[in-house]
Amino acid sequence: MKLNLKDMTTGEKLQAMELLWDDICRSVPDLSSPAWHGDIIAERENKAKEGKEKFLDWKEAKDVIKKSIS
Repeated sequence: MKLNLKDMTTGEKLQAMELLWDDICRSVPDLSSPAWHGDIIAERENKAKEGKEKFLDWKEAKDVIKKSIS
């Protein structure tokens, strides 16, 4: 099966992703995160508690993303 992504609207692409994700969730018995995800989360939590992590509000984060892709 091939999808012509260039001809799809953003809405159609999102709908396709949702359909795929729903199907994967139903058909894969265990979608647990790998153990290393927990390690990364713990590391980031510790940095946040120690004041070593920088946070952006949503508007700033979107601006950074927009600049990085333009």
